[in-house]
Amino acid sequence: MATSSSKQPKAAAKAPPAAEPEADEAPAPRRKKGGMLKILTLVVLVLAAGSGGTWYFLHDAPADEEAKPTAKAGAAKAEVAKQASSKPPIFIPLEQFTVNLQSEEASPQFLQVTLVIKATDSAVTDAIKLHMPEVRDRVLMLLSAKTASELNSVEGKKALSIALTREITQPLAGRIPAQSIDSVLFTSFVVQ
Repeated sequence: MATSSSKQPKAAAKAPPAAEPEADEAPAPRRKKGGMLKILTLVVLVLAAGSGGTWYFLHDAPADEEAKPTAKAGAAKAEVAKQASSKPPIFIPLEQFTVNLQSEEASPQFLQVTLVIKATDSAVTDAIKLHMPEVRDRVLMLLSAKTASELNSVEGKKALSIALTREITQPLAGRIPAQSIDSVLFTSFVVQ
């Protein structure tokens, strides 16, 4: 029986060849490192996205509660402008205007100008075309009230364009609501 007990320790001595599975386990930690790298990358991306989203929402948030309605109104105006800019512009050419300017010198001075109205709403352009005599009258009255020195500079022409836009957007025929146009453009401009 002693021999059989001595065989058992030898069998235990044969256990070191079982160390080969440890060699199989050695690549497993490398897989864990690759998995950890993926997890670490995912965590960094989630944190970056979270901080970016936080910045976006906090950056656009108004400073106090009273500013929120203003911000909402501004957002609504931006949405309307975005929708308007998505529509193609409609240009309404006006016939050439020739007017006497307010006299600054002994000799009379004239303004000869051709205008184009830019709008994005077809209902507005239809209303303007329908009431074209009234629009032309408003433009003539505004132009004839100017002097040559007011119109010779670029700033003067820009101011005139703004004044024309304001004048044309006034309600037409007393009952038609104000018309929303984008701008008044000059296609010809001669002061003589």
